[in-house]
Amino acid sequence: MQTASLQALLSQPPSGGALQEPWRHEHLMNTEDDVDLEALVNDMSLSLESLCSACGMQSETTPLLQNGQHARGPPPPSAARSNQPQLSPRQKVQRSQPVHILAARRLQEEDQQFRTSSLPAIPNPFPELCGPESPPVLAPGSLPPRQDVAKQDVRVFSEDGTSRVVEILADTTARDLCQWLVYRSHCVDDNSWALVECHPHLGLERCLEDHELVAQVEGTMASESKFLFRKNYAKYEFFKNPTNFFPEQMVTWCQQSNGSQSQLLQTFLNASSCPEIQGFLHVRELGRRSWKKLYVCLRRSGLYHSTKGASKEPRHLQLLADLEDSGMFSLTAGRKQYGAPTDFGFCIKPNKVRSEAKELRLLCAEDEQGRTCWMTAFRLLKYGVLLYENYRVPQQRKPALSPFSTPVRSVSENSLVAMDFSGQTGRVIENPAEAQSAALEEGHAWRKRSTRLGALGSQSPLLPSTLSTVIHRTQHWFHGRISREESHRLIKQQGLVDGLFLLRDSQSNPKAFVLTLCHHQKIKNFQILPCEEDGKLFFSLDEGKTRFSDLIQLVDFYQLNRGVLPCKLKHHCIRVAL
Repeated sequence: MQTASLQALLSQPPSGGALQEPWRHEHLMNTEDDVDLEALVNDMSLSLESLCSACGMQSETTPLLQNGQHARGPPPPSAARSNQPQLSPRQKVQRSQPVHILAARRLQEEDQQFRTSSLPAIPNPFPELCGPESPPVLAPGSLPPRQDVAKQDVRVFSEDGTSRVVEILADTTARDLCQWLVYRSHCVDDNSWALVECHPHLGLERCLEDHELVAQVEGTMASESKFLFRKNYAKYEFFKNPTNFFPEQMVTWCQQSNGSQSQLLQTFLNASSCPEIQGFLHVRELGRRSWKKLYVCLRRSGLYHSTKGASKEPRHLQLLADLEDSGMFSLTAGRKQYGAPTDFGFCIKPNKVRSEAKELRLLCAEDEQGRTCWMTAFRLLKYGVLLYENYRVPQQRKPALSPFSTPVRSVSENSLVAMDFSGQTGRVIENPAEAQSAALEEGHAWRKRSTRLGALGSQSPLLPSTLSTVIHRTQHWFHGRISREESHRLIKQQGLVDGLFLLRDSQSNPKAFVLTLCHHQKIKNFQILPCEEDGKLFFSLDEGKTRFSDLIQLVDFYQLNRGVLPCKLKHHCIRVAL
């Protein structure tokens, strides 16, 4: 049976074509193993046919590189031969050639590789993570460079000579720095602190506006210049009472003649209006020490002087200074340093000028009210609505939004009310009769306490108690042994507003004190004299009619009552140590 079937098989040629003698010999030698070689050859043909079809699909697509990008070089040879007629796998593979049978694992690996390459070409969005030569992390230059926030150190001085170095950012404003200094110095934040730009070598100083950048201003300062941390109660006082700052004879309108004092600020804040400040000023010529009295007018376009009397015709006006790249400064020593005719000098300093006094435009007014009018108008014309926004921000600001919020306390008469602390919680006394009786009762109790302290603190009833004579030295409004000129300078520096005051020792009478008070931009001095009654020492401002056991009681009384003073005590000069 086996011999007959073998002869029949050899007599019929295979379906794939005539087999050669080597195959016949090989087939005859393997008959003993009883293996169906014809089925094996058919299986090999089918695998090669699927392999060739996979290669054809790969040639039709653009291959991906190792990093997932498209190849940009010349097309592979398979793509170049894509237009030629395709041969069937049976025609490509010759049956007479021996076929090398790969291992099963190798066939699986190649099959997986061909399946991956046959996928459609999709660009890889993260090529740096797919390359075998690059680690699976972002390259150092793959991200944009980090921009560090610019910081710089600024030294700020106080009135007593102490200083503090503060690290600020490039966008730190003068208000931000003042709030930080108030927080660090444990001061009361009443929105009247200011940062002062001081040039001692030039004898100039000015208060920075709240919106100005500190780093930008420091870039225009010389090495001898410095910043001061100081009170300035008059910073926005012109919004409350503009009539005291702008005399009627100094203000005119170019377009509207029916302007009134009530519309004065609106005229300055409106960019379309044309207000003018006019009057005579002493002007120092550039490069010379001589001063000339000229008729000057201040407009939005600049500061002009008339070459013919008080004429304001365009042909008679000549530009003195520009407002854009300049700042308005007050002269601290105008008579001594520049030979100014009066003590009310001011200056227009270009920002490019650092330490050269030749390019300064020096001016001098006849009185303090005139100088204040010129300097305030300069601020309004240059900054306009920004000043009003700076004035409104502290009033609209909520304490929770401020990182350096501190309790705000004012000593004005509008913020002091009568309180009753007899119960567990305090309450506001709204009945005037009850408030008056409570005040009298408190006054009697205060007098009893002062009498008891005087009896305990003094060895003799004729000698004053030690506590009543030294307790005022702990108050911020007491400045000790300073001269009259120094007290006036402090009042001027911290703003010529009504109610600004300080107390000091009297130079003429060692037992007396002096109250220095500002009213209507004028500084007045009132002597506080000691008086005795029943062997007890009291202090009085009206020759003994109203007597107080110590200076603290006196100041508290005149903060609520005007008495013999021209106005109540509202703001006190203060010096803080940084």
